Amino acid sequence: MKRYKIGILGATGIVGQNYINLLQNHPWFQIIDVAASPRSANKIYKEAVKAKWQMSISIPSSVKDLIVRDVQDIEKIPPDLSFVFSAINMPTKEQIKETEVNYAKRGIPVISNNSAHRWTPDVPMIIGEINHEHVNIIPIQQKNHGFKKGFIVVKPNCSLQSYLTPIYALEQTGYKVDKLIITTLQAVSGAGYPGVSSLDMIDNIVPYIEGEEEKTENEPFKILGKIGNNGIENDNSIKISATCTRVPVSDGHTASVNIKFKDKIPSKDEIVNIWNSFKSAPQELDLPYAPKQPIIYMENVDRPQPKKDRDKDKGMAITVGRLREDTVFDFKFIALSHNTVRGAAGGAILNAELLVNKGFIN
Repeated sequence: MKRYKIGILGATGIVGQNYINLLQNHPWFQIIDVAASPRSANKIYKEAVKAKWQMSISIPSSVKDLIVRDVQDIEKIPPDLSFVFSAINMPTKEQIKETEVNYAKRGIPVISNNSAHRWTPDVPMIIGEINHEHVNIIPIQQKNHGFKKGFIVVKPNCSLQSYLTPIYALEQTGYKVDKLIITTLQAVSGAGYPGVSSLDMIDNIVPYIEGEEEKTENEPFKILGKIGNNGIENDNSIKISATCTRVPVSDGHTASVNIKFKDKIPSKDEIVNIWNSFKSAPQELDLPYAPKQPIIYMENVDRPQPKKDRDKDKGMAITVGRLREDTVFDFKFIALSHNTVRGAAGGAILNAELLVNKGFIN
């Protein structure tokens, strides 16, 4: 297998560090370029990050002595760079948008964690098991913007990734969903570093996270949509109401889901069988970062739990449990995903593997 030389934009931040952590033994991708703000530029990586390094491993030897490039210094992009992961943090979304476009114009594919381009109509927002075919909008994007080899692909917000794949699996088997009520219990790592003050989180739950409810309610429409002539045409067929809370958990976003179907209502056994047997393109293609079983149903009445279940299958599996009939809707269940792996760097790595497999990165 070809080794692709890749870069990380925002490499000194917490998401950038997580990329370095997850990619250290990747069979396809080799980090050769780390970029960050002018404050870190021209320093070796281990000096630029210093005490900010938050991963449980030491900085990999293959990365620690790389010279940090100013993320805006396009002229110094290594000539053999295949693509970049973008985890840049800037004062405004417009600055992030512009920076990512500049890389795409330069011929560099951008696989982004940022929200800046999630609602750009011709930028696919991909969860590999759900809308992998959205990569086929890339030629339209390239034509619209005059990109040659470059393009932009984004992943969705971490808040919806625990519940959307189980819902999609049901829809794919003909059980169309009418309404969802979602309550998320989101880990503090979702706020980045240093994140939420310990005085706010210890012995407490914060019942508001800016922007999360809007993302949880609206991003599924694009993910579940179809490719049109000029962009993704949203699918608004499911009504979603979300409440997003921050809880004192280190990693792992939990969602409590109430579901009402439109016509046919499956039995509990049918739902569990659908979830346990669900597979999609990442599994069929045997991509390195794909979970072998993307949805794992747990029979124990007290599972899933973040501490015990967030790391299942490299942290890439969605764990569900407590499926039971609902007195208002049809069913309710609990779902869990690892927010900094499946919901962030790991999900983007899987997207990159999919793009390589489909021939968009070469």
